[in-house]
Amino acid sequence: MQKMAVLVSGSGRTLDNFHERIQKGILNASVEVVISNVSTALGLEKAKNYGYPAFHAVGNEATNKIIADFDIDLVVLAGYLKLYAPPDNLKRSVLNIHPSLIPAFCGDGWYGHFVHEAVKARGCVVSGCTVHFANEVYDEGPIIVQKCVALDYDDTPDDIAAKVFTAECEAYPEAINLVDTRGKDFYWNRV
Repeated sequence: MQKMAVLVSGSGRTLDNFHERIQKGILNASVEVVISNVSTALGLEKAKNYGYPAFHAVGNEATNKIIADFDIDLVVLAGYLKLYAPPDNLKRSVLNIHPSLIPAFCGDGWYGHFVHEAVKARGCVVSGCTVHFANEVYDEGPIIVQKCVALDYDDTPDDIAAKVFTAECEAYPEAINLVDTRGKDFYWNRV
């Protein structure tokens, strides 16, 4: 079982997904702590309602100080909008989900609606999401899972976002379960 620190910046929809799947016994993980860089993030309120320790922390040093108080296997970025630098003992233990099929529409500045608007502007007929290990460069770490979604010609960026988020709800738990089964080194050694 993977013991997770979940980092959020917003609504906590991904945290909701994790919580539901843990409760159903289909995500082989536990949420040990939730940390947000935004003091008013709805995700913090949800974490408290679920009974998870929840903290506001700005910057890597403050975040890592909190994480050090918990027994953590994975740091899971769940809509966390900052480049996160983990402590040395967790360098190869940070997961992120990106709302495109990396290497398309990724890197610094590519997140959320910016991605979906670019996908629409380019006329893509598919999009999707990528769960990957995170390192010191945005969206560069080893890929664990990718899910593709078909797009209709008349899909708006909001329609694309909804389809991709549905795929994310499947992909992120699947990736965590795969890391639990295969281990982190399997993915880092692949690339």
